[in-house]
Amino acid sequence: MNYFAHGVRFLDDPYRMAGTAVPDWLSVADRRLRLRPHRIGPLVGDAEPVAAAVAQGIRHHLEDDARFHRTRAFVELSLALTVSARDALDEPMGLRPAFVGHFLVEVLLDAALIAENIPRAERYYRALEEVDADRVQQAVNRMVAQPTDRLAETIRRFCRERILWDYLEDVTLLKRLNQVLRRVRLAELPERFLARLPSARRLVASRRQELFDEVCRVERIGRDGKPFGPTFAD
Repeated sequence: MNYFAHGVRFLDDPYRMAGTAVPDWLSVADRRLRLRPHRIGPLVGDAEPVAAAVAQGIRHHLEDDARFHRTRAFVELSLALTVSARDALDEPMGLRPAFVGHFLVEVLLDAALIAENIPRAERYYRALEEVDADRVQQAVNRMVAQPTDRLAETIRRFCRERILWDYLEDVTLLKRLNQVLRRVRLAELPERFLARLPSARRLVASRRQELFDEVCRVERIGRDGKPFGPTFAD
């Protein structure tokens, strides 16, 4: 799962929503850092409310991914898009096609969820604008082995650049995909890969509810004691 799919259930709880994005933000800000469950758990019920909410969001992210990557829809789509990438790039099955196949399922699920409810995506960014990036960084530094001073600026840049909107168009999606490939030291995709994106987009969109609802079916309890259920159509 990616930013929007992780966070959309918590639009009314901005710091918990921000927490769901922290593992992905850290992969951009400071790849040496790892979030370990034994460091997150003690903060879930912390007396400091921001730290507790951020820790809860991080835990949701890790739990979501563990379920998501085992779903039939993800496994089938990831394989199909890996094969498509392999054929488009005319190279054997390997790290780059597998990475592209995996990543496309996640970002195109975000794209499908956003496209069907644009106001919900706008609410996502409005919620992030309520978050103090420095307080999120302070909370995260209580959960990692070494502190980072890069996370807060990464959060602010994420809000400024509005990258989720780039997932809706193939040209800007390819740009973002190549940014990620550079970050993990894999070769960028050529412009001809654009021809593969419309069919990939349709394929993931056709199974968007299966991908999203399979993860969200585990009920969560909010701050008010009421359950968080799937918000696919909200």
